[in-house]
Amino acid sequence: MTEKRTEKTGTIVALPRKTGSAPTITDVAELAGVSKKTVSRVINREALKASTRVKVEAAIEQLGFVPNVQARALAFRKNFVIVLFIHDSTSPMAMTFQRGVLSAIADSEIALAARPLDRSAPHLLSDIETFLTRQKPMGAIFLPPLSERDDIGELCQRMNIKYIRVGSAQLDMMSRSVWSNDREAVMAVVRDMVALGHRRIGFVRGPAGFRSAREREAGFRQALQNAGLPMDETLFADGEYSFESGVRAGKVLLTAPVPPTVIFASNDSMAAGVTRAAHERGLNLPGDLSIVGFDDGPVAMQLWPSLTTVHWPIAEMGALSVRKLVPEMVLKSGEMADDLPSMVESTLIRRESLSDAKT
Repeated sequence: MTEKRTEKTGTIVALPRKTGSAPTITDVAELAGVSKKTVSRVINREALKASTRVKVEAAIEQLGFVPNVQARALAFRKNFVIVLFIHDSTSPMAMTFQRGVLSAIADSEIALAARPLDRSAPHLLSDIETFLTRQKPMGAIFLPPLSERDDIGELCQRMNIKYIRVGSAQLDMMSRSVWSNDREAVMAVVRDMVALGHRRIGFVRGPAGFRSAREREAGFRQALQNAGLPMDETLFADGEYSFESGVRAGKVLLTAPVPPTVIFASNDSMAAGVTRAAHERGLNLPGDLSIVGFDDGPVAMQLWPSLTTVHWPIAEMGALSVRKLVPEMVLKSGEMADDLPSMVESTLIRRESLSDAKT
């Protein structure tokens, strides 16, 4: 038996249903006193009067109705999948971002498919197009450095695929972008260093061709200029966002004629390498040398001393990307897609590796 709530009296009327059969969308519509189309709109999270949505959701819960995902996928002509395109599936950034995505889709019917790709591969665009054609996802998210290619966004537009490009600066229209304020965050860190009395500030840059590396170096240089400090190129060292490159850069900076009193590394892995180089030279941290990183990944708390670093809100960016990409599937009642932000702020996390400059 199912029950139907009459429009005039609000009483419940028993409706026969085949014994052992699962409740259908028709049963939900009859119980709620609405059309099947209205039930579908509630299931698909389309805009409706709040009272109607509450009525239908109550009927769904009472009957234990479970929507047929395959049928809905046919109706949408897309699978209930989000594809996450990443350059390096083993990087802490990629894993943290995936954690944010998974938290956003936890209560939905959406699945996540991660697809590693080499951004320098000669057939990158055709590989993306083939994968999207076969998978028919609800949308795609691109992490840096893949996201920094404009031709990927143009491809998705031609294919009529919803997408989000994630980066350290705005890479596309606001509705298609999620970014962090890396340049401004680095400027704020350097201001703090200057306020602590540091005047010789070393910098380990990220790999050439990465937008995040350019943004962070631009912020660093601007902050030095604002503070009236000289642009001493002997205090700049190349890095590749890896621990090993951080060790090499640390050795270069620490053997300068007048070494820096603090080193800012463009990510935590390189900051860990600089820390290793400093320990090898027998330096006391942070007494002889302060070190600051960027990411706030797990390694920041594993170092000794614990690393002062910029918290890159990558998990929050992952969750926000999903909410902007498929708001109809994940937003709660009353939330509006147009109210969602596009930029998430990075902030400095003070720990033990940064102290006053020693005179």
